[in-house]
Amino acid sequence: MQATPISTDEAKQLLDRGERVTFVDARNPVAWGAATHKLPNAIRIPVDAVDEHVSELPSDRTLITYCT
Repeated sequence: MQATPISTDEAKQLLDRGERVTFVDARNPVAWGAATHKLPNAIRIPVDAVDEHVSELPSDRTLITYCT
Protein backbone atom coordinates (compact mmCIF):
# COMPACT_ATOMS: atom_id res chain seq x y z
CA MET A 1 0.00 0.00 0.00
CA GLN A 2 1.35 3.40 -0.97
CA ALA A 3 0.18 6.69 0.52
CA THR A 4 -0.15 9.63 -1.84
CA PRO A 5 -1.56 12.99 -0.75
CA ILE A 6 -4.50 14.21 -2.82
CA SER A 7 -6.61 17.33 -2.78
CA THR A 8 -10.36 17.45 -2.30
CA ASP A 9 -10.66 18.28 -6.02
CA GLU A 10 -8.72 15.12 -6.90
CA ALA A 11 -10.94 13.06 -4.59
CA LYS A 12 -14.01 14.49 -6.30
CA GLN A 13 -12.55 13.61 -9.71
CA LEU A 14 -12.12 9.99 -8.60
CA LEU A 15 -15.75 9.89 -7.50
CA ASP A 16 -16.95 11.61 -10.68
CA ARG A 17 -15.13 8.98 -12.77
CA GLY A 18 -16.96 6.27 -10.88
CA GLU A 19 -13.84 4.83 -9.27
CA ARG A 20 -14.37 2.62 -6.26
CA VAL A 21 -13.38 4.70 -3.25
CA THR A 22 -13.66 4.14 0.48
CA PHE A 23 -13.15 6.98 2.94
CA VAL A 24 -11.37 6.30 6.23
CA ASP A 25 -12.04 8.85 8.96
CA ALA A 26 -8.88 8.86 11.10
CA ARG A 27 -9.93 11.55 13.58
CA ASN A 28 -9.37 10.79 17.24
CA PRO A 29 -12.53 10.01 19.25
CA VAL A 30 -12.76 13.51 20.74
CA ALA A 31 -12.46 15.25 17.36
CA TRP A 32 -14.89 12.78 15.77
CA GLY A 33 -17.43 13.26 18.56
CA ALA A 34 -17.24 17.05 18.29
CA ALA A 35 -17.49 17.08 14.48
CA THR A 36 -20.61 18.52 12.90
CA HIS A 37 -19.79 16.93 9.53
CA LYS A 38 -19.25 13.21 9.06
CA LEU A 39 -19.10 11.36 5.76
CA PRO A 40 -21.80 8.70 5.56
CA ASN A 41 -20.38 5.18 5.17
CA ALA A 42 -16.83 6.25 6.02
CA ILE A 43 -14.86 3.68 7.97
CA ARG A 44 -13.86 5.17 11.30
CA ILE A 45 -10.41 4.17 12.55
CA PRO A 46 -8.47 6.63 14.72
CA VAL A 47 -5.04 7.41 13.29
CA ASP A 48 -3.26 5.75 16.21
CA ALA A 49 -5.14 2.49 15.53
CA VAL A 50 -4.75 2.25 11.75
CA ASP A 51 -1.86 -0.23 11.95
CA GLU A 52 -4.01 -2.55 14.08
CA HIS A 53 -6.90 -2.48 11.59
CA VAL A 54 -5.18 -2.26 8.21
CA SER A 55 -6.13 -5.87 7.40
CA GLU A 56 -9.81 -4.93 7.79
CA LEU A 57 -9.64 -2.28 5.06
CA PRO A 58 -10.83 -3.17 1.56
CA SER A 59 -7.98 -3.90 -0.83
CA ASP A 60 -10.04 -3.70 -4.04
CA ARG A 61 -10.47 0.06 -4.06
CA THR A 62 -8.79 3.38 -3.43
CA LEU A 63 -8.73 4.37 0.22
CA ILE A 64 -8.90 8.04 1.10
CA THR A 65 -7.91 8.72 4.69
CA TYR A 66 -8.68 12.06 6.29
CA CYS A 67 -8.49 13.70 9.69
CA THR A 68 -8.41 17.18 11.21
